[in-house]
Amino acid sequence: MTFELSYLIGPLVGGVIGYITNDVAIRMLFRPHQPKYIFGIHVPLTPGIIPKEKYRIAEAVGETISDNLMNKEVLERSLLSPEMISKIEGAIDRFAATQRQNQETLEQFVRHYLTRRELESMRESVETDLTKILYKKLSDESVGTKISHKIMEKVLEKMQSGMTGIVGNTLGINQMAELIAEPAEHLMAKHINELISQHSEQMVSHLLKSESDKLMSVPMCQLMEGREQQTEQLKETAVSLYRTIITERLPRILSALNISKMIENRINEMDMNDTERIVHQVMDKELKAVIWFGALLGFLIGIINTILR
Repeated sequence: MTFELSYLIGPLVGGVIGYITNDVAIRMLFRPHQPKYIFGIHVPLTPGIIPKEKYRIAEAVGETISDNLMNKEVLERSLLSPEMISKIEGAIDRFAATQRQNQETLEQFVRHYLTRRELESMRESVETDLTKILYKKLSDESVGTKISHKIMEKVLEKMQSGMTGIVGNTLGINQMAELIAEPAEHLMAKHINELISQHSEQMVSHLLKSESDKLMSVPMCQLMEGREQQTEQLKETAVSLYRTIITERLPRILSALNISKMIENRINEMDMNDTERIVHQVMDKELKAVIWFGALLGFLIGIINTILR
Protein backbone atom coordinates (compact mmCIF):
# COMPACT_ATOMS: atom_id res chain seq x y z
CA MET A 1 0.00 0.00 0.00
CA THR A 2 2.90 2.30 0.91
CA PHE A 3 4.53 1.41 -2.39
CA GLU A 4 1.40 2.36 -4.36
CA LEU A 5 0.99 5.69 -2.53
CA SER A 6 4.60 6.65 -3.26
CA TYR A 7 3.88 6.22 -6.95
CA LEU A 8 0.70 8.34 -6.73
CA ILE A 9 1.93 11.19 -4.54
CA GLY A 10 4.30 12.58 -7.19
CA PRO A 11 1.76 12.76 -10.03
CA LEU A 12 -0.96 14.10 -7.69
CA VAL A 13 1.30 16.82 -6.32
CA GLY A 14 2.39 17.68 -9.87
CA GLY A 15 -1.24 17.89 -10.99
CA VAL A 16 -2.18 20.16 -8.08
CA ILE A 17 0.83 22.40 -8.71
CA GLY A 18 0.04 22.59 -12.43
CA TYR A 19 -3.60 23.47 -11.70
CA ILE A 20 -2.68 26.17 -9.14
CA THR A 21 0.11 27.75 -11.21
CA ASN A 22 -2.06 28.06 -14.33
CA ASP A 23 -4.97 29.41 -12.29
CA VAL A 24 -2.70 31.99 -10.66
CA ALA A 25 -1.16 32.90 -14.02
CA ILE A 26 -4.59 33.54 -15.55
CA ARG A 27 -5.68 35.60 -12.55
CA MET A 28 -2.46 37.62 -12.79
CA LEU A 29 -3.44 38.65 -16.32
CA PHE A 30 -6.00 40.95 -14.68
CA ARG A 31 -5.07 41.25 -11.01
CA PRO A 32 -4.20 43.29 -9.19
CA HIS A 33 -5.81 46.15 -11.07
CA GLN A 34 -3.54 48.74 -9.44
CA PRO A 35 0.20 48.70 -8.56
CA LYS A 36 0.97 47.57 -5.01
CA TYR A 37 3.62 48.98 -2.66
CA ILE A 38 5.15 47.63 0.53
CA PHE A 39 6.98 50.24 2.62
CA GLY A 40 7.12 52.40 -0.47
CA ILE A 41 8.71 49.64 -2.57
CA HIS A 42 6.85 48.61 -5.72
CA VAL A 43 5.78 45.01 -5.65
CA PRO A 44 6.88 43.21 -8.85
CA LEU A 45 4.21 42.00 -11.30
CA THR A 46 1.71 44.58 -10.07
CA PRO A 47 -0.57 45.63 -11.60
CA GLY A 48 -1.53 42.60 -13.71
CA ILE A 49 -0.35 42.30 -17.31
CA ILE A 50 -3.57 43.57 -18.93
CA PRO A 51 -4.10 46.57 -16.58
CA LYS A 52 -0.43 47.49 -17.00
CA GLU A 53 -0.55 47.31 -20.81
CA LYS A 54 -4.15 48.50 -21.14
CA TYR A 55 -3.44 51.55 -23.30
CA ARG A 56 -1.08 49.69 -25.63
CA ILE A 57 -3.54 46.79 -25.94
CA ALA A 58 -6.42 49.20 -26.64
CA GLU A 59 -4.45 50.89 -29.42
CA ALA A 60 -3.44 47.53 -30.93
CA VAL A 61 -6.98 46.14 -30.80
CA GLY A 62 -8.39 49.31 -32.36
CA GLU A 63 -5.91 49.25 -35.23
CA THR A 64 -6.38 45.51 -35.81
CA ILE A 65 -10.17 45.75 -35.98
CA SER A 66 -10.06 48.88 -38.14
CA ASP A 67 -7.48 47.48 -40.57
CA ASN A 68 -8.71 43.89 -40.85
CA LEU A 69 -12.29 43.52 -39.63
CA MET A 70 -13.96 46.84 -40.39
CA ASN A 71 -12.06 48.17 -43.38
CA LYS A 72 -13.63 49.49 -46.59
CA GLU A 73 -13.48 46.20 -48.49
CA VAL A 74 -15.05 44.12 -45.70
CA LEU A 75 -17.81 46.63 -44.92
CA GLU A 76 -18.58 47.30 -48.58
CA ARG A 77 -18.84 43.57 -49.30
CA SER A 78 -21.22 43.16 -46.37
CA LEU A 79 -23.28 46.31 -46.89
CA LEU A 80 -23.74 45.67 -50.63
CA SER A 81 -24.37 41.95 -50.37
CA PRO A 82 -27.55 40.56 -52.01
CA GLU A 83 -28.87 39.73 -48.53
CA MET A 84 -28.49 43.35 -47.36
CA ILE A 85 -30.08 44.76 -50.53
CA SER A 86 -32.94 42.28 -50.14
CA LYS A 87 -33.45 43.41 -46.54
CA ILE A 88 -33.62 47.08 -47.61
CA GLU A 89 -36.11 46.32 -50.39
CA GLY A 90 -38.17 44.20 -48.01
CA ALA A 91 -38.21 46.99 -45.42
CA ILE A 92 -39.46 49.48 -48.03
CA ASP A 93 -42.14 47.05 -49.24
CA ARG A 94 -43.33 46.43 -45.68
CA PHE A 95 -43.40 50.17 -44.97
CA ALA A 96 -45.45 50.83 -48.12
CA ALA A 97 -47.86 47.99 -47.30
CA THR A 98 -48.34 49.35 -43.79
CA GLN A 99 -49.06 52.86 -45.05
CA ARG A 100 -51.67 51.55 -47.50
CA GLN A 101 -53.65 50.48 -44.42
CA ASN A 102 -52.77 53.54 -42.32
CA GLN A 103 -55.77 55.74 -41.52
CA GLU A 104 -53.60 58.49 -40.01
CA THR A 105 -53.44 61.81 -41.81
CA LEU A 106 -50.14 62.93 -43.30
CA GLU A 107 -49.76 65.39 -40.43
CA GLN A 108 -50.33 62.70 -37.80
CA PHE A 109 -47.83 60.44 -39.55
CA VAL A 110 -45.14 63.13 -39.73
CA ARG A 111 -45.73 63.98 -36.06
CA HIS A 112 -44.22 60.58 -35.17
CA TYR A 113 -40.89 61.96 -36.30
CA LEU A 114 -41.19 65.73 -35.79
CA THR A 115 -42.58 67.87 -33.01
CA ARG A 116 -45.45 70.25 -33.79
CA ARG A 117 -43.06 73.20 -33.68
CA GLU A 118 -40.59 71.52 -36.05
CA LEU A 119 -43.39 70.60 -38.45
CA GLU A 120 -44.83 74.12 -38.48
CA SER A 121 -41.37 75.61 -38.94
CA MET A 122 -40.73 73.30 -41.88
CA ARG A 123 -44.07 74.10 -43.48
CA GLU A 124 -43.56 77.84 -43.09
CA SER A 125 -40.07 77.59 -44.57
CA VAL A 126 -41.28 75.60 -47.60
CA GLU A 127 -44.30 77.86 -48.15
CA THR A 128 -42.15 80.99 -47.89
CA ASP A 129 -39.56 79.67 -50.33
CA LEU A 130 -42.19 78.54 -52.85
CA THR A 131 -44.02 81.86 -52.54
CA LYS A 132 -40.83 83.78 -53.33
CA ILE A 133 -40.06 81.56 -56.32
CA LEU A 134 -43.58 81.83 -57.76
CA TYR A 135 -43.82 85.55 -57.06
CA LYS A 136 -40.50 86.12 -58.83
CA LYS A 137 -41.78 84.20 -61.84
CA LEU A 138 -45.10 86.05 -61.89
CA SER A 139 -43.41 89.45 -61.46
CA ASP A 140 -41.74 89.08 -64.84
CA GLU A 141 -43.34 91.64 -67.21
CA SER A 142 -43.58 88.98 -69.91
CA VAL A 143 -46.26 87.22 -67.82
CA GLY A 144 -48.72 90.07 -68.20
CA THR A 145 -47.87 90.40 -71.90
CA LYS A 146 -48.46 86.70 -72.51
CA ILE A 147 -51.73 86.66 -70.58
CA SER A 148 -53.09 89.78 -72.32
CA HIS A 149 -52.00 88.42 -75.72
CA LYS A 150 -53.88 85.17 -75.14
CA ILE A 151 -56.97 87.07 -73.96
CA MET A 152 -56.97 89.34 -77.00
CA GLU A 153 -56.55 86.36 -79.33
CA LYS A 154 -59.68 84.81 -77.91
CA VAL A 155 -61.55 88.16 -78.01
CA LEU A 156 -60.60 88.73 -81.67
CA GLU A 157 -61.71 85.23 -82.58
CA LYS A 158 -65.10 85.82 -80.95
CA MET A 159 -65.47 89.27 -82.50
CA GLN A 160 -64.53 88.12 -85.97
CA SER A 161 -66.72 85.04 -85.88
CA GLY A 162 -69.64 87.14 -84.56
CA MET A 163 -69.28 89.94 -87.12
CA THR A 164 -68.78 87.46 -89.98
CA GLY A 165 -72.08 85.85 -89.19
CA ILE A 166 -73.83 89.24 -89.52
CA VAL A 167 -72.11 91.20 -92.34
CA GLY A 168 -69.69 88.69 -93.84
CA ASN A 169 -65.92 88.52 -93.49
CA THR A 170 -64.63 91.85 -94.83
CA LEU A 171 -61.08 93.21 -94.77
CA GLY A 172 -62.22 96.39 -93.01
CA ILE A 173 -63.64 94.54 -90.01
CA ASN A 174 -60.42 92.58 -89.54
CA GLN A 175 -58.29 95.71 -89.79
CA MET A 176 -60.47 97.53 -87.29
CA ALA A 177 -60.33 94.64 -84.82
CA GLU A 178 -56.53 94.42 -85.12
CA LEU A 179 -56.20 98.19 -84.75
CA ILE A 180 -58.18 98.10 -81.50
CA ALA A 181 -56.47 94.94 -80.25
CA GLU A 182 -52.88 96.23 -80.14
CA PRO A 183 -53.33 99.18 -77.74
CA ALA A 184 -55.89 97.22 -75.72
CA GLU A 185 -53.40 94.37 -75.33
CA HIS A 186 -50.67 96.75 -74.09
CA LEU A 187 -53.05 98.44 -71.66
CA MET A 188 -54.29 95.09 -70.37
CA ALA A 189 -50.71 93.82 -69.93
CA LYS A 190 -49.87 96.93 -67.91
CA HIS A 191 -52.85 96.45 -65.57
CA ILE A 192 -52.19 92.69 -65.20
CA ASN A 193 -48.58 93.34 -64.24
CA GLU A 194 -49.68 95.95 -61.69
CA LEU A 195 -52.20 93.53 -60.17
CA ILE A 196 -49.59 90.78 -60.01
CA SER A 197 -47.06 93.11 -58.43
CA GLN A 198 -49.53 94.32 -55.79
CA HIS A 199 -51.47 91.18 -54.92
CA SER A 200 -49.81 88.03 -56.31
CA GLU A 201 -47.51 87.41 -53.34
CA GLN A 202 -50.41 87.42 -50.89
CA MET A 203 -52.58 85.33 -53.25
CA VAL A 204 -49.83 82.76 -53.84
CA SER A 205 -49.06 82.53 -50.12
CA HIS A 206 -52.74 82.02 -49.29
CA LEU A 207 -53.12 79.42 -52.05
CA LEU A 208 -50.03 77.47 -50.93
CA LYS A 209 -51.15 77.50 -47.29
CA SER A 210 -54.62 76.32 -48.29
CA GLU A 211 -53.24 73.49 -50.43
CA SER A 212 -50.72 72.58 -47.74
CA ASP A 213 -53.51 72.31 -45.14
CA LYS A 214 -55.50 70.07 -47.49
CA LEU A 215 -52.50 67.85 -48.16
CA MET A 216 -51.65 67.45 -44.46
CA SER A 217 -55.24 66.35 -43.72
CA VAL A 218 -55.26 63.56 -46.32
CA PRO A 219 -55.04 60.01 -44.84
CA MET A 220 -51.89 58.07 -45.64
CA CYS A 221 -53.88 55.21 -47.16
CA GLN A 222 -55.46 57.68 -49.59
CA LEU A 223 -52.09 59.17 -50.52
CA MET A 224 -50.73 55.68 -51.25
CA GLU A 225 -53.78 54.65 -53.28
CA GLY A 226 -52.94 53.94 -56.92
CA ARG A 227 -49.27 54.79 -56.44
CA GLU A 228 -47.80 51.29 -56.75
CA GLN A 229 -45.63 52.30 -59.71
CA GLN A 230 -44.30 55.39 -57.93
CA THR A 231 -43.59 53.28 -54.83
CA GLU A 232 -41.61 50.81 -56.93
CA GLN A 233 -39.67 53.66 -58.52
CA LEU A 234 -39.02 55.15 -55.09
CA LYS A 235 -37.70 51.78 -53.90
CA GLU A 236 -35.35 51.56 -56.87
CA THR A 237 -34.18 55.12 -56.26
CA ALA A 238 -33.60 54.44 -52.55
CA VAL A 239 -31.56 51.30 -53.29
CA SER A 240 -29.58 53.11 -55.97
CA LEU A 241 -28.88 55.99 -53.59
CA TYR A 242 -27.83 53.52 -50.89
CA ARG A 243 -25.41 51.82 -53.31
CA THR A 244 -23.95 55.18 -54.32
CA ILE A 245 -23.47 56.29 -50.71
CA ILE A 246 -21.73 53.03 -49.77
CA THR A 247 -19.57 52.92 -52.90
CA GLU A 248 -18.54 56.57 -53.06
CA ARG A 249 -18.90 57.86 -49.52
CA LEU A 250 -17.86 54.89 -47.35
CA PRO A 251 -14.15 55.87 -47.22
CA ARG A 252 -15.09 59.37 -46.03
CA ILE A 253 -17.53 57.95 -43.49
CA LEU A 254 -14.90 55.57 -42.11
CA SER A 255 -12.35 58.38 -42.01
CA ALA A 256 -14.77 60.63 -40.16
CA LEU A 257 -15.75 57.88 -37.72
CA ASN A 258 -12.12 56.83 -37.07
CA ILE A 259 -13.14 53.35 -35.91
CA SER A 260 -9.67 52.59 -34.59
CA LYS A 261 -9.77 55.58 -32.23
CA MET A 262 -13.37 54.87 -31.18
CA ILE A 263 -12.50 51.31 -30.15
CA GLU A 264 -9.31 52.44 -28.43
CA ASN A 265 -11.15 55.11 -26.43
CA ARG A 266 -13.95 52.70 -25.49
CA ILE A 267 -11.50 50.10 -24.18
CA ASN A 268 -9.61 52.74 -22.21
CA GLU A 269 -12.87 54.00 -20.70
CA MET A 270 -13.90 50.55 -19.49
CA ASP A 271 -13.36 49.64 -15.84
CA MET A 272 -10.98 46.70 -15.38
CA ASN A 273 -13.68 44.78 -13.49
CA ASP A 274 -15.91 45.04 -16.57
CA THR A 275 -13.04 44.07 -18.87
CA GLU A 276 -12.23 41.01 -16.77
CA ARG A 277 -15.90 39.99 -16.60
CA ILE A 278 -16.32 40.29 -20.39
CA VAL A 279 -13.18 38.26 -21.12
CA HIS A 280 -14.33 35.53 -18.74
CA GLN A 281 -17.79 35.51 -20.31
CA VAL A 282 -16.34 35.09 -23.78
CA MET A 283 -13.49 32.69 -22.94
CA ASP A 284 -14.64 30.93 -19.77
CA LYS A 285 -14.39 27.42 -21.25
CA GLU A 286 -11.03 28.12 -22.87
CA LEU A 287 -9.52 29.58 -19.67
CA LYS A 288 -10.76 26.61 -17.63
CA ALA A 289 -9.29 24.29 -20.25
CA VAL A 290 -5.90 26.01 -19.83
CA ILE A 291 -6.08 25.51 -16.04
CA TRP A 292 -6.98 21.81 -16.35
CA PHE A 293 -4.32 21.36 -19.00
CA GLY A 294 -1.81 22.65 -16.44
CA ALA A 295 -3.09 20.03 -13.99
CA LEU A 296 -2.78 17.29 -16.61
CA LEU A 297 0.69 18.41 -17.60
CA GLY A 298 1.78 18.49 -13.94
CA PHE A 299 0.31 15.02 -13.41
CA LEU A 300 2.21 13.62 -16.40
CA ILE A 301 5.46 15.23 -15.27
CA GLY A 302 4.90 13.68 -11.83
CA ILE A 303 4.50 10.24 -13.40
CA ILE A 304 7.70 10.68 -15.43
CA ASN A 305 9.61 11.77 -12.30
CA THR A 306 8.31 8.77 -10.38
CA ILE A 307 9.34 6.36 -13.14
CA LEU A 308 12.80 7.89 -13.51
CA ARG A 309 13.58 7.79 -9.77
